Amino acid sequence: MNNAMRGRLGLMLFLEYFIWGGWHVTFGTWLGQSLHFSGSQIGVAAGATAVGAVVSPFLVGFVADRLVATERMLFVLHGVGALLLYLASLQSSFTGVYSLVLLYCFCFMPTLSLTNSLAFRQMSDPATQFGVIRVLGTLGWIVAGLIIGHLRIEATAIPMRIAAAASLAMAVYCLTLPHTPPVSAAKELSFSAVFPVEAARLLKDKSVAIFAAASFFICIPLQFYYAFTNLFLNQSGVVNAAGKMTGGQMSELFCMVLLPLFFRRLGVKYMLAVGMFAWVARYLMFAYGNSGPLMWMFWAGILLHGICYDFFFVTGQIYIDGKAPVYLRAAAQGFITFLTYGVGMFVGSWLSGAVVQHYALANGGYNWRAIWLIPAAFSAAVLLVFLLVFSEKSRAAEAEPGMDTSVPV
Repeated sequence: MNNAMRGRLGLMLFLEYFIWGGWHVTFGTWLGQSLHFSGSQIGVAAGATAVGAVVSPFLVGFVADRLVATERMLFVLHGVGALLLYLASLQSSFTGVYSLVLLYCFCFMPTLSLTNSLAFRQMSDPATQFGVIRVLGTLGWIVAGLIIGHLRIEATAIPMRIAAAASLAMAVYCLTLPHTPPVSAAKELSFSAVFPVEAARLLKDKSVAIFAAASFFICIPLQFYYAFTNLFLNQSGVVNAAGKMTGGQMSELFCMVLLPLFFRRLGVKYMLAVGMFAWVARYLMFAYGNSGPLMWMFWAGILLHGICYDFFFVTGQIYIDGKAPVYLRAAAQGFITFLTYGVGMFVGSWLSGAVVQHYALANGGYNWRAIWLIPAAFSAAVLLVFLLVFSEKSRAAEAEPGMDTSVPV
């Protein structure tokens, strides 16, 4: 892969994550402070991405893989998405905002996998080439947050319009990307066409089943962070909260560099455990910090995002990749994504919204300390159970009689 192709793919991922970071981080703040939606409504609206993550494997795994060239699919999804996001920014009722954002997430969430898929198809060695390009995606998220924070528009609909404009630019840019035609023959749409039965059978390995369950449960408190952190920081008096929150993505880049070193020293179990412990610590920092003398605790909670994400999710992806046969690795990753960013965060959106609404105050604020202690306790419980029952040495389940374990050619 030459430098020109690296640049083209890097710009694609920069725009992809600029769009997401441009609207999603401050979405709850706009809903809460400008539209005065309830905590439950904010949680449900923020969970639209989770619904999109549940549906997107079917769109990606069937339509894009079997019917339509990837770059054309990206053009359509980002073009329609730009219109939906702009229309959502004009709404003031919960029904209007949620219905349009939900439709937008049906368009956007599949593009996360599609951009990765298109990039992989242009690489001779994705294992060594993708990481350098993916960094530009994180940079896109950071730049979006810095711009929005600097302009102090977090409580307005302007971030959504900026993201809509970026989505339109992305749609046009997708037409210039390398032609990436379908690789599979069209066949009937079904759950098994997206998630092969053999992928679910990986759960017969006790360690894989425990990891999958832990991944699902830890994503429930994760939605507290994604849906409410920016609103919390703004209500706590933090200036340029969106800009400061990009520290989480900066720490993610730093931790990614150190990941191989810690992986060799700690192993899978304790890498995953450190990631979950960072969840607990982050929520405690938010519960007991403030925007004055204890601002360092807010900063610590933000910077712990790198450990939360890299030590758990990236390590988990590596773990599943090693457990699954070569021909099932993509399906296995899709299944875990379905459990975590789909079902887990969907449950988390409802729970976080209910908790925040329960602790609403008469003055329009919230009892944030009580709120953050709940995901801290939830994360701690998941961590404790995981440490007690997970073992890297669990023997893989034996293949069932008649199950084909060979790699198809």
